[in-house]
Amino acid sequence: MTDKELKRLSRAELLELLLTQMEENEKLRKQLRKAQAALRDRRIEIENAGSMAEAALRLTCIFEDADRAARLYLENIQRMARKGGEEL
Repeated sequence: MTDKELKRLSRAELLELLLTQMEENEKLRKQLRKAQAALRDRRIEIENAGSMAEAALRLTCIFEDADRAARLYLENIQRMARKGGEEL
């Protein structure tokens, strides 16, 4: 709306226009709050996903270490069994 058109409006029309703009402004503020909350939730999900990936990686390392220890233990048991069999 141009300045000329605004100047031609009555006070009632201007107040109605202002009220409409205020309602639209409030509606947009609500949408913004919802979008910000959704973004915040998404960031938390992304941060948690990173933490979960780190935890999975650490668990993988732990399992690999446990597997190596178990294999070493079995090799030692087999070696001891072979030595024991040789002595008999």
